[in-house]
Amino acid sequence: MFDAERAERPCKFIELLPHIKGKWAREGRLIELEDWQCFIITTVFGWVHHATRLRRFKEGYVEVPRKNAKSTLSSGLALYMLSADGEQGAEVYSAATTRDQARIVFDDSKAMADRVSGLRAHLGVVVLQHSITVAATSSKYTPLAAEGSTLDGLNVHFAVIDELHAHKNRAVYDVIDTARGAREQSLLWNITTAGTDRSGICYERRTHTTKVLERVIDDPAIFGIIYTIDDTDDPFQPASWAKANPNWGKSVLEDDMVAAARKAEAMPSALANFLTKRLNVWVNGASAWMDMRAWERCAKPGLTLADVPHGVPVWLGLDLAQKRDFAALVAVFQQDGVWHVCTRLYLNELAVQESGNAHLSGWARQDYVQVTDGDITDFDVVADDLRAICRDHDVQEVAFDPALSMYFAGKLIEEGLPLVEITQRALFFTPPLIQVENLVHEHKLKHDGNPVMSWMVSNLVVKISKFNELRSPTKERPENKIDGPIAMLMALGRAMAVQEPEDVIGSDFTFL
Repeated sequence: MFDAERAERPCKFIELLPHIKGKWAREGRLIELEDWQCFIITTVFGWVHHATRLRRFKEGYVEVPRKNAKSTLSSGLALYMLSADGEQGAEVYSAATTRDQARIVFDDSKAMADRVSGLRAHLGVVVLQHSITVAATSSKYTPLAAEGSTLDGLNVHFAVIDELHAHKNRAVYDVIDTARGAREQSLLWNITTAGTDRSGICYERRTHTTKVLERVIDDPAIFGIIYTIDDTDDPFQPASWAKANPNWGKSVLEDDMVAAARKAEAMPSALANFLTKRLNVWVNGASAWMDMRAWERCAKPGLTLADVPHGVPVWLGLDLAQKRDFAALVAVFQQDGVWHVCTRLYLNELAVQESGNAHLSGWARQDYVQVTDGDITDFDVVADDLRAICRDHDVQEVAFDPALSMYFAGKLIEEGLPLVEITQRALFFTPPLIQVENLVHEHKLKHDGNPVMSWMVSNLVVKISKFNELRSPTKERPENKIDGPIAMLMALGRAMAVQEPEDVIGSDFTFL
């Protein structure tokens, strides 16, 4: 339920605080929250559980370009959580990997508190050099850095992790995250700009957040909002600048952006910094493959191979990977101009138990993943399913990668099953990668709605060669599994090559 009074309370508190930097500080002005800031605060603090009246959100992920008053917002929230949230013994931290970084938000809070006598007179706030305290509630607010200090023994009520993208490892995040269990309404506040390290903790949290926003996974305790441009936007157009910067015209000024854009256009070395810091674009050589909202609209829950009309050709894709990892068997068939995708995924029980993916056990219980006994994924189970499908349906081909499944495939070939070797190279994958995207956006693909498959599809990124436009499917982190979509691409790639040999490789491709 939404509690309007609790939603407005932190907004009213922050608007009693002064600006401490720049023109507005010189003029002695108080903070006036912008609409986008009010939306974030009221959403995070206003939604509560009906039965307990405790806050719904336990973690916030706010990603926004620089100069959009990130520190001002975080500094004000930290003071609120210290002195006005009603928590006894509140522990509030500005956390970072270095002392200097940790002090940025803290020092802003300190400067605000120094200038507001009401905080001291009415709430008992005491401002010290390295901490801010409230004696009446035994609460404290300090900067916290990984260097030179212990991170043990914390009992966090509120923690700001500013510029999470700069964290080279996950140590600070993990310590803060695990130190919140004893609090009923703890809040971990991640606020950052984009970066370049897609293997780090920031991009991990960003990926989790986007999957929650896209409804790929369910995590009602996290609030996320990301301000950036779309892939199709021109980064040098003012409309794109306004789109990515919610404080456009306030703290983000057009003249400043024009100068930065001119520098980025003239100096390739400045382009990455312009994209990440000014437009909040993560920069590296890979990009997300699938529009997950479009993918979800193509779901047809309950779709199985039993829906294949008699005599309709079926193509299979088989991705076995490693024996301790996922195996995927994906069937595709076409009916009334629409391609249908049925997925079977396999994983051994030890991998399910030890997985860091909190959703995997639930998916396994709901039979979205077939769990095989022991610590090795049982390929015999996969083989039995493959034989049954070939027996019951008009299977044209079973596409497989010989690099990992040659021995397995050899036995099935001897049995007469129509296995076809596929070398997983860009030359093969480029056509189906593009075709599947087009099919999804044209609503000419239906899939069975398996959430594990959807998760894997969301993990797949595409690297495009700058030399010949060939595309390679890949993943950004080892735990981001893509076995299902790889099997689907192999099956559809072979099916389309057989059905439309002249159209699959069209004018979009240049081969050397």
